[in-house]
Amino acid sequence: MEGVTRPTPQRDAIRLLFTDLEGFHSAQDVYAKLRASGGKVGLSTVYRAVQSLADDGELDSIRTDSGEQLYRRCSSQHHHHLVCRSCGRTVEVAGPAVERWADDVAGEHGFADVSHTLEIFGTCAECRAAGN
Repeated sequence: MEGVTRPTPQRDAIRLLFTDLEGFHSAQDVYAKLRASGGKVGLSTVYRAVQSLADDGELDSIRTDSGEQLYRRCSSQHHHHLVCRSCGRTVEVAGPAVERWADDVAGEHGFADVSHTLEIFGTCAECRAAGN
C-alpha cells in the first residue's frame, strides 16, 4: 500500500484545525494553535503532517517570498492564488489563459502530463488603504 498515508490522531487533529482556519498558516502557527488548545504534538510531527496533507491534496501550500512554506484548506478544483504580502489575505482565482499558456509551452517543448502552481504576490486594497 505504498503512497497511502496512515491516519494518526495528530494528523486528524491538524486536519480538523484547518477546517476552522482562514488563510495560509505555517507549520509553526499550526503547532502553536494545537499546543494552546492542549494538543500533545511535536513540531516535527506537525511539519510531516502538513506536508503529507498537502501531498494528498487536502491542503494547499505556497512558498512566500522569504521561502517559508504556508498551508491552508483549499478547494479541490485547480486554481491559482493572489496573496497579499502585508496581511497574507489570499484569493483563489481561475486562470484559463494560464492553463492554455502552460499547455502551449509544454507542447512546444515536447512535454506532456504537465502540472503547475501559480501564486501572484502583491498588496491588497485594504493594506494599501492603510498604508501597508
